[in-house]
Amino acid sequence: QEWTNTLVTWDPQDFCNISRVVLPLDMYWSPPVFIIEEVNEQKSNKLEYSIVKHNGGFNATLPFQVTITCSLKILKFPFDTQTCNLSVASFLYQVTDLVMKLRRTPAEMKKISQTFFLTDGEWKFTNLSVIEYTEEMDDAHFSVMTYMISMERRPILYVLNLILPTCALYLLDMAVLFGPSSLEEKINFQIAIILGSSMLAVILNNIFPTSSNEPPIIGIH
Repeated sequence: QEWTNTLVTWDPQDFCNISRVVLPLDMYWSPPVFIIEEVNEQKSNKLEYSIVKHNGGFNATLPFQVTITCSLKILKFPFDTQTCNLSVASFLYQVTDLVMKLRRTPAEMKKISQTFFLTDGEWKFTNLSVIEYTEEMDDAHFSVMTYMISMERRPILYVLNLILPTCALYLLDMAVLFGPSSLEEKINFQIAIILGSSMLAVILNNIFPTSSNEPPIIGIH
């Protein structure tokens, strides 16, 4: 965060050429911002300090971890791409008092975010875009910035453990159905296939995400 306080200025030549100092955030006013989609308490590393420049400029970096809500669309699971919004707003000051602006372009923020996104987990960070707008609430207008974060699921684990065994199971089912075996052998094998499909359905029920209005195509029989 960066902002300017015109009441906090000094001439560096009068103070041993000191042009910047580091002070706790609670010593001066700082813009209070909130994350609209937040569902739990923020976990900060307590770096609540700000760099104050002689011209009144403040620069504060506040790393923290937060959990937000996100509506998932898993119709194309496991080859899906999800977009989650992270809206930053300040509902204590209207646009006449506080307006939030971006210092960097979305392309620059995407490049910086990719350098920090070092995990090699299930998701791959793909895109970042930002929308600035004004939110109206109770005849008041507030400045809001929404970060739209796109994440692509890594499907290789699901392909090896889910798709390939399922395809092999049904190909074997078709081969036995049209094979030269007797009717009794086909019935016994079909029962075994049904039992295997039932066990696979139980496994899929634990793997598939549940927070979606429509089921994935791979789970529809």
